[in-house]
Amino acid sequence: MSSNSIRILAGNSHPALARLIAKRLGTDLANVTVTKYSNQETAVTIGESVRDEDVYIVQSGCGEINDHLMELLIMINACKTASARRITAVLPCFPYARQDKKDKSRAPISAKLVANMLTVAGADHVITMDLHASQIQGFFDCPVDNLYGEPSVLRYIRENVPDWKSAIIVSPDAGGAKRATSIADHLDLDFALIHKERKKANEVSRMVLVGDVAGKVAILVDDMADTCGTLGLAAKTLLDNGAAAVYAIVIHGVLSGKALDVINNSVLTRVVVTNTIPHAEKKKQCPKLDTIDVSAVLAEAIRRTHNGESVSYLFGHATI
Repeated sequence: MSSNSIRILAGNSHPALARLIAKRLGTDLANVTVTKYSNQETAVTIGESVRDEDVYIVQSGCGEINDHLMELLIMINACKTASARRITAVLPCFPYARQDKKDKSRAPISAKLVANMLTVAGADHVITMDLHASQIQGFFDCPVDNLYGEPSVLRYIRENVPDWKSAIIVSPDAGGAKRATSIADHLDLDFALIHKERKKANEVSRMVLVGDVAGKVAILVDDMADTCGTLGLAAKTLLDNGAAAVYAIVIHGVLSGKALDVINNSVLTRVVVTNTIPHAEKKKQCPKLDTIDVSAVLAEAIRRTHNGESVSYLFGHATI
C-alpha cells in the first residue's frame, strides 16, 4: 500500500546535490540504475515501487548535457508508466536556457523544445533555479517554480565579503542589470554597469564602465559563468577604474573551456558559485573558487510542494 511519500530519484549529472537534498528531507535516494548499452543507448531501471508516490527527479543541465537530458526524459517516462501519482523534474540548472529566443535568422528556440520534451515525457511540475530568462516559464504547459539564488547570495555577501557595507554591486552586462540592482537595493549599496561589445559568441571585444567604483570593493553579479572571459575582462576593467578588490558571484558556474585558467590568471579575489552544477574537482585546480550550497532551498521547495504549501516564501528568504 502506497504512503504517497516523497521519492527522490537522481540521474548521473549531479548525484552529490541529490544526496544533500535527500539528507535535508530526512530520506534516502530511491534505488535507480542508469546505464548505457554498448551502442550508447541509455537504459533506466527503477529498483523500487513508485506507484501512487510523489516523485522528484534531480538532474542538472551540465556535463554531458544531451545524455543527461535523455536520462531525465527516460526516468520521467519510466515513473509515469510505473503509475507515480505526480512527477516533478528538479532541474537546478535548466539545459539550453540560453537558447530562449530567435536572435538571428533560422535560429532555433531550443529551450522551448526542451520544455515540450519534458511535458511529453510526463512531467507534471518543474522546479528550477535562476532561469537565464524568466519567460522560459511560459514555454511550459505545467506549473514551473523558478527559485532564486538571490537570498543565498545576500547572506554570503553579508557573512563573507569584508567591508561589504562600502562595496558596490556591478552587473557585467546590461542583461543582468535587473538582478544586480535588486541585490544592491537589498544591501542598500550603489550599483554600476559594464557595457560589453561582442565580436562573436563567447568573445568580448571591448568594455565600458558606467558608474564610480574608485576605492570600493566591487562585487560582480551574474546568473551564469561559462568560459569566464567576461568576468576576467570585467574584473580588469574595474581594477583599472580604481576598485580596491573584485569579487564575482555567479549562480550557475558552468566553467567550461579555459575558465579555470582565466580565473587563476585574473585579478579576481574570489569567484563564488552555487552547487547547481558540480565543481568539486575544479575547486582543486582553482583556489579562488568558493561555493554557496543551495540544496536547502531545493529541499524546502520539494517539501513545500509535497505538503501543498506556498513556495513564494523562498523567493525572499534564505533557507538554513
